[in-house]
Amino acid sequence: MMNLKLSNEKICNGSLILVNADNPMRITEEEKLLPVTPEYPEVHLMREAVYILSLIFEKIHCGGDIVPVSGYRSAKEQTEIYRGSIRDNGEDFTRKFVALPYHSEHQTGLAVDLGLKKEVIDFICPDFPYDGICDRFRKTAPGYGFIERYPKGKERVTGIGHEPWHFRYVGYPHSEIMSAYDLTLEEYIAFIKQYPYGSEPLRWSRDGQELEIFYAKAAGTGTTNITLPENSVYMVSGNNVDGFIVTRHSR
Repeated sequence: MMNLKLSNEKICNGSLILVNADNPMRITEEEKLLPVTPEYPEVHLMREAVYILSLIFEKIHCGGDIVPVSGYRSAKEQTEIYRGSIRDNGEDFTRKFVALPYHSEHQTGLAVDLGLKKEVIDFICPDFPYDGICDRFRKTAPGYGFIERYPKGKERVTGIGHEPWHFRYVGYPHSEIMSAYDLTLEEYIAFIKQYPYGSEPLRWSRDGQELEIFYAKAAGTGTTNITLPENSVYMVSGNNVDGFIVTRHSR
């Protein structure tokens, strides 16, 4: 058997970290950021998110029609955007569409705002409709690792207004499960807790690939110990709340 020792500091790392009004961003790994595309070198994401986003763009041939508008933002940048929006758009608009510093997904490097390529693009609310190439992206993304993060009808859950342009990298198969069950990241974090370590895991399969997913609550000792079958291929992400989500290839 394999014995994993997970430092509880790692709760704040991984593709499934939840950053919202109740769960602030605690760790920033700027050294892992890369430009999304050579054409837009000022827009950065974490390495894996950049790679997966490029795969989706290639899959649907949308490079000439969809552009990255905003990716990683430092706390300083988010503060400037928040204050600027208060000044230009007022408090109601800003609270609906702009998160406070340290509570914005853009500080994770896992979130990207996309927009239709136009001569003038709104930085806060870019146009990303539910038809044409934009909808092709939206429907393709969950099969690779991205989700539409703030869907219509889930405003009370996320605390953010409907943002059809905002996409978040959570990794596969989590993106596909969220899409299949119509779950936001907040809801998925709660959903996975139904499959605690030591009990039956959530099982997911596609194209002959079988995966097991479970939640491990962080131990009060500072280190969380998990045992997996020998030579397991696995991924671990903190949830930025209280534990870890473990994904294991079972075949």
